[in-house]
Amino acid sequence: MKTAIRILCGALVVGVMLLPGTLAAQNVAFVNMNNILEDSPQAEEAMRELEKEFSPRDSQLVAEREELQRLRDRLEREGDLMTATQRADLEREFTARSREFRRAQESFTEDLNVRRNEELAKLQRLINDAIIELARGRDIDLILTERNVLYASDRIDITDDIIAAMQRLR
Repeated sequence: MKTAIRILCGALVVGVMLLPGTLAAQNVAFVNMNNILEDSPQAEEAMRELEKEFSPRDSQLVAEREELQRLRDRLEREGDLMTATQRADLEREFTARSREFRRAQESFTEDLNVRRNEELAKLQRLINDAIIELARGRDIDLILTERNVLYASDRIDITDDIIAAMQRLR
């Protein structure tokens, strides 16, 4: 699929080079998607929502990591002074809590990634809608992103206009 897109983009570039008179009347624009993903108010809101949603679990993980470190330090510091039973009990507790911590951490990371991808998909739909609306409003024939462009003049860069449109969509 990527190869087909690259071939299509290459053919487009060759076509532009071969038919400059024909395309001179065309309206072409460039959009830097990374800037929009970083600077749009919807992206900032999505990050705040993710932070709000996941910070309690993150705080719990940090607290558990600190407690595990205290248990490890205690084992190293006092392990030789404990009875065999006390040391074995503390080691079992440390092992069980470490295992549970790793599971909780993996679950947290997986849940965060799923939610981040959901928010990114919503954001990309909004961005695409804003781009299409702006393109139709300005009678733009072709909009390219940084993934397919080696160079784009500031004259055709409409990234700031898309961000402004996204602010109006709030």
